[in-house]
Amino acid sequence: MKKMADGMYRILGEGAFEYLAKAQTLEREGKKVLHFEIGQPDFPTPQHIKETAYQSIEENFTGYVSATGILDLKEVIQDEIENSRRFRPDVDQILILPGAKPGIFFPMMSLVNPGEDIIYPDPGFPTYGSVVKYLNAGDVPIALKEENEFRLNPDDIAEKITNKTKLIILNSPQNPTGSVMSKSEIDQIAELAEEKDIFVLSDEIYSKMLYDAKFHSVTVRDETKERTIILDGFSKSYAMTGWRLGYVIGPKPIIEKMGLLMINALSCTTSFVQKAGITALQGTQEPLKEMMKAFRERRDAIVKGLNEIPGFSCLTPQGAFYTFPSIKGTGMNSREMADHILNQAGVCCLPGSAFGPYGEGYLRFSYATSVENIKQAMEQIKESFE
Repeated sequence: MKKMADGMYRILGEGAFEYLAKAQTLEREGKKVLHFEIGQPDFPTPQHIKETAYQSIEENFTGYVSATGILDLKEVIQDEIENSRRFRPDVDQILILPGAKPGIFFPMMSLVNPGEDIIYPDPGFPTYGSVVKYLNAGDVPIALKEENEFRLNPDDIAEKITNKTKLIILNSPQNPTGSVMSKSEIDQIAELAEEKDIFVLSDEIYSKMLYDAKFHSVTVRDETKERTIILDGFSKSYAMTGWRLGYVIGPKPIIEKMGLLMINALSCTTSFVQKAGITALQGTQEPLKEMMKAFRERRDAIVKGLNEIPGFSCLTPQGAFYTFPSIKGTGMNSREMADHILNQAGVCCLPGSAFGPYGEGYLRFSYATSVENIKQAMEQIKESFE
């Protein structure tokens, strides 16, 4: 068999699925496992959203639609962005996607040539670094420091910018740390990008999932007309992970080219799912409010529990539904600790190193589970060290 394309030897997977597979192996052997590894809300998709999909199928809205998305959903997204980011994009600045991940892949493919640099947060969502490597682009991870509450520091970005820098990736609220960048930090990065003429991809998938902090978008200066691209979607806020629905908003020439990638790779986003997305944005937001109320209670419980484990220390996250505790006081590395917790405590979490080299010394827990499970897991972890 001949060798595959070079890029296929550089692209990476995700630690969440690796550890899920390990946990499922233990479960098949009869061991009970408490799951904290997958970043998926444990709430059902709200009923009114599901009913819109049912109705659309009954009405035979099941064929091909425009590759860039149906107009009705785009118009609702215009309203959403005007309400949340204080500007109104044009319809042809919006591209509807089958999930948010193409909103990472397509902009990077559209903007960056081999050898051009991409700056991104580390620890960060694994797809960023994986696509950087696949594209053979310059790999420029920026360490998120615990002393800065894991927020991306504009000064650290400025130090890494060269004439090869093509793209900066932001993610706030952030996976895996739950950090939320301040308005000042966001504004400084927006100013840097304008001054140096660098594209910015802002992954805002957790923009509705906040506790005490406020959400700020890097689009404040150019309103996605020149260099910034927003990525957002429905998976997290509306418990629609399996529906695969997301969108990007950016400069028209870039969105037009991404639309061509869409045509060639995927044809279009599922028709009736887009109708459900309209209802998600236009309908009652009470299910989201109730979900975030539950997540706040869970956050407080898991932070308290983690800080009671010897050798662990955990900051309180301000967004999303993840904690990122330090385990540096235990003397174990993150993979050793994740394996120990899984095998000895029956609790599945992720090593921080699964999110990049700067994640070493930490673990990620997704607290998309009940308070009862959280308290039980914390007790089992403590007992595993006794």
